[in-house]
Amino acid sequence: MAYLFSFWTCYVLHKEYEIVESMRLHFLASVRRRPDQFTVLVRNVPPDPDESVSELVEHFFLVNHPDHYLTHQVVYNANKLAKLGQEKKKMHNWLDYYQLKHSRNPSERPTRKTGFLGLWGNEVDSIEYYTSEIDRLAKEEALERDWIKSDAKSIMPVAFVSFKTRWGAAVCAQTQQSRNPTMWLTEWAPEPRNVYWQNLAIPFVSLSVRRLIIAVAFFFLTFFFMIPIAFVQSLANIEEIEKKVRFLRPIIRVKLIKAFIAGVLPGIALKIFLIFLPTILMLMSKFEGFISLSSLERRSAARYYLFLLVNVFLGSIITGTAFEQLNTFIHQSANTIPKTIGVSIPMKATFFITYIMVDGWAGIAGEILRLKPLVFYHLKNFFLVKTEKDREEAMDPGSIGFDSSEPQIQLYFLLGLVYAVVTPILLPFIVIFFGLAFVVFRHQIINVYNQEYESAAEFWPDVHGRIITAMIISQLLLLGLLSTKEAAESTPLLIALPILTISFHRFCKSRFEPAFVKYPLQEAMMKDTLERAKYPNLKLKEYLLKAYIHPVFKEEDDDEGFPVSDDIEMESLLVPTKRQSRKNTPLPSKYSGSTSPSSLPEVDHDQP
Repeated sequence: MAYLFSFWTCYVLHKEYEIVESMRLHFLASVRRRPDQFTVLVRNVPPDPDESVSELVEHFFLVNHPDHYLTHQVVYNANKLAKLGQEKKKMHNWLDYYQLKHSRNPSERPTRKTGFLGLWGNEVDSIEYYTSEIDRLAKEEALERDWIKSDAKSIMPVAFVSFKTRWGAAVCAQTQQSRNPTMWLTEWAPEPRNVYWQNLAIPFVSLSVRRLIIAVAFFFLTFFFMIPIAFVQSLANIEEIEKKVRFLRPIIRVKLIKAFIAGVLPGIALKIFLIFLPTILMLMSKFEGFISLSSLERRSAARYYLFLLVNVFLGSIITGTAFEQLNTFIHQSANTIPKTIGVSIPMKATFFITYIMVDGWAGIAGEILRLKPLVFYHLKNFFLVKTEKDREEAMDPGSIGFDSSEPQIQLYFLLGLVYAVVTPILLPFIVIFFGLAFVVFRHQIINVYNQEYESAAEFWPDVHGRIITAMIISQLLLLGLLSTKEAAESTPLLIALPILTISFHRFCKSRFEPAFVKYPLQEAMMKDTLERAKYPNLKLKEYLLKAYIHPVFKEEDDDEGFPVSDDIEMESLLVPTKRQSRKNTPLPSKYSGSTSPSSLPEVDHDQP
C-alpha cells in the first residue's frame, strides 16, 4: 500500500506539474503588454566618485547593451516621505470627520485635547487643529521631497532598467553583467503592484546579516513553541489532568465534559496558539529584505509550513506520547527516534481527526461565512470608522493570503500521506475537507478576494517540493513503525521508496522548474516580432518611463499629466473579477466622457 500510494501521488504530481507549466507558458505567451516584461531590477550598483548612480547606470547599459537599452529609473529612499504621506492622510480623515460632525450641529464647534490620543493637554478647536496639522505635514512633505531629489545620498544603488524588447530584458535578467559576481546583480523586476518599496532602500550588504538574524530567531520561535504544544497535548490526557488538578475530578468525570476535553479542546487550543503566527512570520520576512509581495508570501509560507511540520505534526506526536518518558527519549540513540515516532503515529490518529474537523471543516465553514472579517469589520465600525472612506476600507475583503492558507492545506496532504497506510480511517475526513475547500476557495477567489499581484504560478515549485517532503516523511515514519512490529523483516523492502521519491523530485526539478525560473529567449523573440508587426509605431519609452516610479512621486507626477501614445495599449494592471469593486475595476480611461468612440485607441481584441 505504501508503494501504491507513493506511485499514485508521483503520477498525479507529474501530471499536475505538466498542466501548471503549460498554463504558465500559455499565460506568458498570451498576456497583454506589461512593464515587467521589459524591465530588469539592477542591485548593488558600485559607487563612482565621478558619476551619480543614474549616470553610472545609463553609461553601463549603453556600453554593454547598446542595441536594447531604453531607459531606467533609479530608486530613492522615500520611506520617510511615505510615512509623512500616511500621517497626512490620517489627519485629512480626522478633519473630514469633525467637519461632518460640525455640519450636523453647526451651533457647537468640536474640540479635542492636544495630548496623547486626545486624553490630556490643552483643549483646542478640532477643525482648526487638524487644518494646521495638515499644513505642517504638507510643508514637511514638500521639504522632504525636495531633499530626496537634490541629495545624492537619498539615491539607492538600485535601479529599474527597461529595454526596447523582451528579448533584451530576458538576456540581461538571466546573465552575469560584470567580472565581479557581487556587482551589477540583475533579476526580473516584479510587476509594479508587486513591488514592496520599503525594502528597496535596504543596503544590499546588510541582507545577509538580516537573514542570519531571522534564521536564528525562527529557530528559537519554533523551539519554544513546543511549550504550548506540550500543554495542548496534556489536555488530551485525562488521567494526567486528574492527577495534577485533583479538585477538578468531579467535573472532569462528567461524560460530556470528559469527551469535550479529550476530543475537541486540544484542537481549539492549538488553533488559538497559531492565530498570530502568520503575522509574526510575515514581519520576519519583511525584515529580511525581500523586494516583492510574492517573495514575501513565498518565504512566509515556507516558514509556516516548516513550523506546522515541526510543532503541529511532529510536536504533537512527540509531546503526546514520548513526553511522559522524556528522560528515556533524550538518552536513546538517534537511530531509534524514527522508531519512537513511528510507534506514536497511530496513537495520535484521534487527535488529528479532531484537528481536521476543528481546523479544517470549521475553517472552511468560517471561510465561506467570513466570520473573522465580519467580527473585525464590526469592531472597526464601532471603534475606528469615522467617515465613509473608513467604512469602505473596513469592508475591503483583501487578498487570499497564500502565506497562511497554502501551508495549512499542505499540512493535510502530509496527514493524508502519513496515515493513508497506517490509519486509513483518517482519509475520509481529509477527502471531505479537500472537497469543501475546492468549492469554497474557487468561489472566494472568483467573487470575493481582490487580486493583489500576478506571479504566474511561481508558487507551484514550492508546493510540489513540500508534497515530496511529506511523502518522504511518511515513508520514513512507516519504516520506523514496521521495525517495531512482527513484520520487521519487510522493512528493508521500503528502503528503495524514499530513494525513488527523491529521484522523481530531481527529474521534475530538471524537467519543469526552469519554466518557472527563466524566460525562454525563443518565446521573448516571438512576442517581440508579433508586437512589431501589429504596432509598428509603438512608442514604448512613453509606456515604460514612469511605470516604476515610487508611489509617493507618482501621485505628484499624475497631477502634471502623462503623455500616452495612441499606439500604446493601456490595459489595467488589475485583473477584474465577476464582482464589481473599486479595487479591481479598471481605472477610467483618459478618453472617457465626451470623447467620441472614434477617437479611442485601437485595442487588440484577439488577446484575452
